[in-house]
Amino acid sequence: MFDLLFDHLARFVRINETEREILLSKLKYKKVSKKEFLLKQGQICSGNYFVLSGCIRLYSITDNGTEQILQFAIPGWWISDYQSFQNNIPSTYNIQVVEDSEIAIITRSDSDELFQQIPVLNNYFRLLMQRAYTAALRKMELLLVTSAEERYFQFVKNYPEFVQQVPQYMLASFLGFTPEFLSMLRAKVKSGGN
Repeated sequence: MFDLLFDHLARFVRINETEREILLSKLKYKKVSKKEFLLKQGQICSGNYFVLSGCIRLYSITDNGTEQILQFAIPGWWISDYQSFQNNIPSTYNIQVVEDSEIAIITRSDSDELFQQIPVLNNYFRLLMQRAYTAALRKMELLLVTSAEERYFQFVKNYPEFVQQVPQYMLASFLGFTPEFLSMLRAKVKSGGN
């Protein structure tokens, strides 16, 4: 059930059989349905979620009432509001299931205990945070220095399967433009005007 998680873990750190059993004893498994919320704005984030199957998004609501998607998570990715999770404060984000999904959960109450019992998990999550920080900087750079058209084509090139999996209006929100603009770009591609 958690093979994908343990494969992901093995890409970064090594754990022994005893540590694996401890982690298994703390992991929660959950099937979640499309449009289900794992977190709503104003709630305290109580879980760190690893996607085993499906797709999940983290988003905020802007002052004008539109959704701004900041992160997606597909199989093999973690998603959480780490500020809320770590500091036990209300979240400014929503975490919602994009399509029926299966997730592994580490609860806030279990995470500190796991870090003490399996110190290598500290290294694992530190490495993941470094990668996430680098990705966030790259996304910020793309938003600031490339055109919307360049952003879209680069994203399609780097994540072709993802573009097929996520609804187009969500992809537009994530890339920082309107669904109408995305439709125009897709029509341009179909007509060979790239």
